[in-house]
Amino acid sequence: MAWTRDQMAARAAKELQDGFYVNLGIGIPTLVANHIAPGISVQLQSENGMLGMGPFPFEGDEDGDLINAGKQTITALPTTSFFSSADSFAMIRGGHIDISILGAMEVAANGDLANWMIPGKMVKGMGGAMDLVAGVKRVVVVMEHVAKDKTGSIQPKLVPHCSLPLTGKGVVGLVITDLGVFKPLRDAAAFEVLELADALTIEDVRATTGTEIVVSSRLAVSA
Repeated sequence: MAWTRDQMAARAAKELQDGFYVNLGIGIPTLVANHIAPGISVQLQSENGMLGMGPFPFEGDEDGDLINAGKQTITALPTTSFFSSADSFAMIRGGHIDISILGAMEVAANGDLANWMIPGKMVKGMGGAMDLVAGVKRVVVVMEHVAKDKTGSIQPKLVPHCSLPLTGKGVVGLVITDLGVFKPLRDAAAFEVLELADALTIEDVRATTGTEIVVSSRLAVSA
C-alpha cells in the first residue's frame, strides 16, 4: 500500500538531526514539522524572513500578518526571530541551512531537479527554490511518485533526464515518494531503492518509474 502524505512527511522527518536549521517547501514538506521526533530540536527557516517557526495555528487563532513563504498562517515561538528577506537569503546562500525538504515535478537519475514551472501553465515565479538548492547542505525531495493529468493518465516523476526547466543540476540527495525512498545514483543513470512502502514490490515501483532502478543490498526483497 502506498504511503499517505503524512507517512511521507514522517519518513522525511527522520532525516532531521538535533540542531539542524531546516527549510520546508510548500505542500507535503510543510507536514514534516508535525513529525519531528521528541528530543530533536531544529530551527525552521522561511525565506520571507523568519527563523524558528511554530506550528500551524488553530482555527480562529490565525494572524494574517504572520505567514511562511508559502503564504500559510503560522505561529511564533519565544525563540523566533524576524529579519529582512535579504538577510534570509544571505543565510541560505551562505550555506547556513543544513537541509531543505521540498517538492518536485521531476527528479533525474543524476540528481537534477525541476520543481518551479511547467511551460504553458501560469507561473507565480521561482521563489527561493534556486537559491535553496544551490545554497543548502542537503536537498531531500518529497513528492508523489507519478503525476496524473486530467484524463487520468500517469507520468513518471523519477526520470533519466528532466524535460522541464531545471531548478538545479545534480542537487538532490534523496527522494521520498508514496512508493518508497530513492537515492539518485548519478553516474549510473538510475535510482537506488532504499525502502519500499508497506506491501509494495520492486515490480510495482518499476512499473511507474521512468528510468532504471537498482535494489539496495539493505532492502530485504526480491528484485
